[in-house]
Amino acid sequence: MLLTTANSFANTTALTPHMAEYEVYYGSIELGRARYILQAPEGNLYRYRFDSDVSLLMLSDKRHIRSEFSLEDGNHLVPLRYSVERTGTGPNFREQAAFAKAQNVVHSRYKDERAKFPYDTKLFDPLMVQLQFRLDMEANRDSLHYSMVKEGEIDDYDFKIVGKERVNIDSGSYQTVKFEVVRNSKKRQTFFWMAPELGYLPIRLSHFEKGSKQLDIKLLNYRFEPVTTEQALNKDTASPDNNKQG
Repeated sequence: MLLTTANSFANTTALTPHMAEYEVYYGSIELGRARYILQAPEGNLYRYRFDSDVSLLMLSDKRHIRSEFSLEDGNHLVPLRYSVERTGTGPNFREQAAFAKAQNVVHSRYKDERAKFPYDTKLFDPLMVQLQFRLDMEANRDSLHYSMVKEGEIDDYDFKIVGKERVNIDSGSYQTVKFEVVRNSKKRQTFFWMAPELGYLPIRLSHFEKGSKQLDIKLLNYRFEPVTTEQALNKDTASPDNNKQG
């Protein structure tokens, strides 16, 4: 079900306030749903959230993830705070990260373990990095390498473009760009599809183990909110002409 008119897509970017809901499958079995929400910014403060509720037989997993960040130089996101709360079958846990630019340090806490890392402008959190990826695609960046603070460590991820592909799922037909997570082994493969006309909104993700599809996530519905004049001015302020990239 599409909740946005086609005429509004022309001005849609990764930072346009929006909601996107997904169905999560294990093979052909529906596990539950997940939802992303990017709220309208307050000045230059952005809030992005993810909520999921999945279950299989007597197993369950609920996650609430929050990210706060700002925008610099037009298309570079600066993480501020990140938090995860997981409940369900097995041990519950929490994770937090604080990016203290002034102190040149990143504080991390995963479960009961604390860690510190040197602050780096190219270090992201696992949630808002998805928006940075989309912004980079809009800017036609060649390098798709990202470092993020995740579970008390710094993880590096590389991605490659596979090609363009039409994706037909229950919520509609989308012209997409297909990506693959770069790994040393082909035993684990992850592909995802994003729609350029929707600000590179993720349309589908499929994960394979030894050639067998284990996880399939498909877009169920989405909604983009109109950008106000004040929000547009805030974005222009964060992207001065001498910092714009072609």
